[in-house]
Amino acid sequence: MLKGKKIILGITGSIAAYKACYIIRGLIKQGAEVQVVITPAGKEFITPITLSALTSKPVISEFFAQRDGTWNSHVDLGLWADAVLIAPATASTIGKMANGIADNMLITTYLSAKAPVFVAPAMDLDMFAHPATQKNLDILRSYGNHIIEPGTGELASHLVGKGRMEEPENIIRVLDEFFASSDELSGKKVMITAGPTYEKIDPVRFIGNYSSGKMGFALAEECARRGAQVTLITGPVQLKTKHSRIRRVDVESAEEMYAAAQIYFPDADAGILCAAVADYRPETVADKKIKREKEEELTLHLQATQDIAANLGALKGKNQLLVGFALETNNEQQNAEGKLERKNFDFIVLNSLNDAGAGFRHDTNKISIIDRKGRTDYPLKPKIEVAQDIINRLVATLSSNF
Repeated sequence: MLKGKKIILGITGSIAAYKACYIIRGLIKQGAEVQVVITPAGKEFITPITLSALTSKPVISEFFAQRDGTWNSHVDLGLWADAVLIAPATASTIGKMANGIADNMLITTYLSAKAPVFVAPAMDLDMFAHPATQKNLDILRSYGNHIIEPGTGELASHLVGKGRMEEPENIIRVLDEFFASSDELSGKKVMITAGPTYEKIDPVRFIGNYSSGKMGFALAEECARRGAQVTLITGPVQLKTKHSRIRRVDVESAEEMYAAAQIYFPDADAGILCAAVADYRPETVADKKIKREKEEELTLHLQATQDIAANLGALKGKNQLLVGFALETNNEQQNAEGKLERKNFDFIVLNSLNDAGAGFRHDTNKISIIDRKGRTDYPLKPKIEVAQDIINRLVATLSSNF
């Protein structure tokens, strides 16, 4: 799947820089075109002559290659690439990437790149474990970058621990699998709901919940990356979509989300109901701000909202797939299985507020996927990686059922 792909290989100042030669050989062997961009510190560990001989291309390191007015365009490089791979990636480079410190050619190229970015950290165990490094890696994940976790082994310090850059063949495998999955949903239409709904009490107050929309947006990006045309129906969130194959429909209330779902689901091959939709809304909405009067109580009469999941489950055709979510605080398995049956889902994604780092407002999630054949549990992961697990199941279910 790497044949014809254009790969920028970023090399930074790490003893693991010598492994870049094996990465280049492996990528070229599979038919990829490789352009090396190396930091000044990287050249202390491996020479541009060696890298140029392997790639058959001049190595780029400085903005200004000569003193005749010519210069290297990081913008053109960013547009040229099908993927950016930074291997090895030092703690310094990771920190600069996370915070947009564009003081060398590699970082400016990274900031200009439109292609997916893969980062293979390499550093001593204490540097890798340091909270600053871990925070910067979390920031890169939140940007959509793919972190290729380092392995455990003997390091340059002769200490043994996690920080050793992943082996070249495994790094190449990650890229190959990424491109292999990029057309799995080609020609498919997927509708996704995300975020909270706001149910108005008066012009300035509402009933809502803590959903950030991060999980639903990660699912939309993953489906689009794999070739699907995505309609993302989202409640009020501060997130932005990135992929051109995502059509975003903004709504506020459960009623508006229900109406949008009724429009877009009939034409979809699959629906993923990730939104945290309010179950109840005020029976009446005041047209003016409700004033506090002394110490009197305010009583709200609530009525049930439209059950989007149940309605779509009843509407679902034989060639459609419907995925639900269950965020539970108790009796998780029983509640999720009951919802699976009542709503006519093909499978349901369960997460529990009893799991640290899972649920609303986190960048991570810990899920179980339940269908009529059983349950599969997954460890705590960044939501970007959780989205990959869920869409892997979606693709497998589409392939086996239809």
